[in-house]
This record gives sequence, structure tokens and C-alpha cells, in this order.
Amino acid sequence: MKKKVLLMGKSGSGKTTMRSIIFANYIARDTRRLGATIDVEYSHVRFLGNLVLNLWDCGGQEAFMENYFASQRDHIFRNVAVLIYVFDVESRDRDRDMHYYQSCLEAILQHSSDARVFCLVHKMDLVQEGLRDSVFAERAEELQRRSLPLNTTIFKTSIWDETLYRAWSAIVYALVPDVAALEARAAALADLCEADELVLFERATFLVISHAERKQTGTAAGLPGPGGSAGTSAGGGIVRHAGDGVPGSIGGADPHRFEKISNIIKQFKLSCSKSQAQFQSMEVRTSRFTAFIDVLTENTYAMVIVSDPTIQPTATRINIAAARAHFQRVESSVASGHLPAPYYT
Repeated sequence: MKKKVLLMGKSGSGKTTMRSIIFANYIARDTRRLGATIDVEYSHVRFLGNLVLNLWDCGGQEAFMENYFASQRDHIFRNVAVLIYVFDVESRDRDRDMHYYQSCLEAILQHSSDARVFCLVHKMDLVQEGLRDSVFAERAEELQRRSLPLNTTIFKTSIWDETLYRAWSAIVYALVPDVAALEARAAALADLCEADELVLFERATFLVISHAERKQTGTAAGLPGPGGSAGTSAGGGIVRHAGDGVPGSIGGADPHRFEKISNIIKQFKLSCSKSQAQFQSMEVRTSRFTAFIDVLTENTYAMVIVSDPTIQPTATRINIAAARAHFQRVESSVASGHLPAPYYT
């Protein structure tokens, strides 16, 4: 299954930089050597095996932008699954930026009316720390108003922290077909392992694609930080971050913990590759919980959090290993809709 993803924004807004970090294993400091995008750069990213993201990174120079809306309008904006528009928070020409954004929306309404729209207010690290929330709230309110009648999901991002992973996890989550089937299996595996929490990461990018929570992990598992946004939960089932389609949390857990882990593990994997080693798995033990990160399928890693000291680590590892074949079948069948029966019923 192929999905067309359109990445747009003015020149210098950071489109190619974030694409290179998420999909091409760049680290933030190495993106300085990237040059400006000329016209459209096409890349095909295989995600979860069956899903191929056709990523169109569109150059933001004025001549190119005008051309997209005139002679290339049908070619650029037809059959788009997701439009991502990147705004430089410190842009000195906000009016022109907004004009281009609204021109994109008009073209999307005409040629791809079912497309999801995401706005990334980027380079937030350049804003004074105490002013970031108020600046973002102002920009988000304006973007929501200017986007009508389309619904737009808005994130603040920076290449220097976990916010970039949170935004792209939401984008990819919106593209995965029948993701509820994968989530249901994740919840069942969490029950089988008697885990506080289970998270599925895509193997190449380490973006979050599914999350199941059986306890309020902020108190049960000792995970970092005070609570943030509330999600919804039913009987230890799936928890999503309210409103944006990103797996989230309830209780006292840090709402950004998954994206922080994505960032940390991605950097660690890059460090391993530089020493000609390959990251396979990780086990972290503290006085309050044990975290297991291990390969689940050809395209996913699973992170399992267990706080019950009576559960032996070997038992958790055996359960993860036993689930691999079933999750591989589920992953291969998600796109077709013909899902195998749960093995754990």
C-alpha cells in the first residue's frame, strides 16, 4: 500500500532537515551540511513492511511555490494522503507564508479532499524558553482559524528535542491502515506479560505506532515526570493522547516519555552502527521497574515495562519471543483487513 505525503513550507523552514533526521538517520548537528531542496525531491520509505510512504519534499523558493499552484497543481496535489506544512517560527514574512499555506489548502480541497493536514511550527528552540507556550498558542489559534473548513493538527517542533518525534509519530499513526487491530494485539500481549505498559516502535525510525497501558505508569513503574494530557482507558486497554492520534498516557506519567525514548534509542543505534555493531535489545532494571526493549517483528520493536518483582525477566522475554510469529502475521495482514485470530484467547 502506497501513501503520498506532501512536505511543504518556505525555503529554510527545516523540511529537509527533519526528513533526514527521521528517515535518513542524520543526527541534528550533521544536518547543517544539507543544501536547499531544488523543485521536488522524491523518496520512498518502507514503513511496517506493507506501507510505503511516497514522500514529496517540495522546495520552498518563491519560484517553485508559484509553479506548484499554477502549472504543476494537478501533479503536486492529486492523491495526497497527508499534507505537512512547516512554518519557521521566526519567519520574517509571515503573511507570504500564510498565503502559501492557504493556497495549499485550496489545492488540497480541490484535488485530495480526504487528506489529513498537519502544521509544524518549527525551530521552537530559537524562541526564549519562557515564551514558547504563549508563542505557540498564538500561532496555533491563527492556523486553526485560517485552515477552516479543514481540520488541522498542529505541533511545535525542534530538531534538538523529542518534539520532532512526537509530531512525526502522529503523522505516521494517521497513515497506518487498521491500526486498531495492531493496538488490540498490543493490549493483549501486555495482559499476557502482566506488564504495566507496552509500546510498539517502528524499527527503522523508532517512531511510536501503538501503546497499551494497564497501570498508571507514573506511579506504578516510576517513569519520569509529572502528568500531562489525559487519555481514555477501558479495562487496561489502549490509551491514546487526547485529540491528536498519538499514543499517550493517563495518571502521572510524563506525556512525552515515548518520544524521549525514541530519540535516545535512535541516537544509541547510530552510535552502535559507527562502531560496526548492531542494536538488538536492551534491558534496564531499577528498584521500581524493569524495561525490556526487544525486536518483535521484522519491522517493529516492543518495549515492555514491568514493575511486579515476582515476574521473572526470563518469563517476559519468553512471552515476547512467543508473540513474534503472531505479530508478524498481524502486521502482514493489516493492509488487507484479513486478520488472524488472536492466539492468546
